[in-house]
Amino acid sequence: MKASLSDKIKALARELGFQKVGITAATGLPAEGRNLQTWLDRGNHGEMHWIKNRLTERVDIRKYFPGARSIISLGMNYFTGTSDDRVTADFNLSNYAWGDDYHLIVKERLRRLYASIRQEAGEAVKGIVCVDTSPVLEKVWAQRAGLGWQGKHTNLITRDYGSWLFLGEVILNLKLDYDPPFSEDLCGTCQACVEACPTGALSDYQLDSRKCISYLTIEHRGEFLPEQEQGLNDWVYGCDICQQVCPWNIKFQQPSPEAGFRSRNELTTRTLEEWQSDDQNDFSRIFRKSAVKRTKFSGWQRNLAAVKTNRHDQ
Repeated sequence: MKASLSDKIKALARELGFQKVGITAATGLPAEGRNLQTWLDRGNHGEMHWIKNRLTERVDIRKYFPGARSIISLGMNYFTGTSDDRVTADFNLSNYAWGDDYHLIVKERLRRLYASIRQEAGEAVKGIVCVDTSPVLEKVWAQRAGLGWQGKHTNLITRDYGSWLFLGEVILNLKLDYDPPFSEDLCGTCQACVEACPTGALSDYQLDSRKCISYLTIEHRGEFLPEQEQGLNDWVYGCDICQQVCPWNIKFQQPSPEAGFRSRNELTTRTLEEWQSDDQNDFSRIFRKSAVKRTKFSGWQRNLAAVKTNRHDQ
């Protein structure tokens, strides 16, 4: 039997290093839009105003890409270890930031996939590729495409890789064969992530960004309030606690084959004091092509200082 275009797309995606791929129809998301509006009205987005600014596009992907008919949702395993492995010599750094910036790696693969689809289906096919900087509710589309479910820690969880996945999308003006959505919630009665969050940022399926260590160390600008500083728990960039305690991750996490996600050498050898002695040029050199640059040099130094202060107080 001749393979369909949808089957060919999935095979191409796996050849490009995506472990998960599914396809769903591009539609409006009225219910999800109402939930997002409620979340925003509560102020849970903190200083991330771009979420609110492009709300219309987020809840109707056809406003973002007119003519959209299909969404190919993809997941790439990035797991290379937990903070218990202590990749950094003297503090905690979120696993996703150990290696090269996932925006660069994932988007390059998405572009290659899109180019291959056009070669296969013809130049009349138009589309756009997205990572999490686009106004796309990527976890919603991933669940609709059958990849997994949104857990109580608000990340997408899959049966075979847990939640250690970067998500991306290819949106096309072409109708494809659609996968059934993932309709189960396999968190059950588990509260591990909610109970383990040291700042109380999580309630069931809800995140208050203003309390989240990841948000505070990356998106928050300016100085910390005393209670924010005290809650960082040695995290200098991001936080993986809710993922580390998730039973699905503990059982199914597996090392990523992607070399670009492996830790850069400087992270494993330098002390907190050495990091604090760096200047802007050192920061730019060490974190070239790294997601850590998002916090900027000033935020990086602020986070280091907060960890040092906490240790002194303890």
